[in-house]
Amino acid sequence: MRIFLDANILFTAAHNPNGKAALVIELGRAGIWRLATSLYAAEEARRNIARKFPASLDRLETLLGDLGLVADAPDIPCPAGLAEKDRPILRAALGCRADVLLTGDLRDFGLLMNAPEKTGGLLIQTVAAFLASR
Repeated sequence: MRIFLDANILFTAAHNPNGKAALVIELGRAGIWRLATSLYAAEEARRNIARKFPASLDRLETLLGDLGLVADAPDIPCPAGLAEKDRPILRAALGCRADVLLTGDLRDFGLLMNAPEKTGGLLIQTVAAFLASR
């Protein structure tokens, strides 16, 4: 299974190494699933960590070193209603053929949560929902 991590998941894992987002990454390191993120998501996570919790920046870089970094796939269409700023995230997840996109962004991705029929088969979930379903 391939899991794509949104910027807020990277941010949370770097800031809270004992939380659920960090657990997902640890399980990926152990080979339970394959993890990916995009250059776009990584850069957003870096900006936010540097601004809010600069002491966590080294941990973020370590986490990013364990992930597959994928590019945006600008030719992939996005569902109507998805904010422009989130389209590169969805396209990268679809482009790398992720099975699941983990995000904490309920405001922008909420309309697509647990609705793979709206996203070409990609399941979008929060970390808590994903872990609860395993």
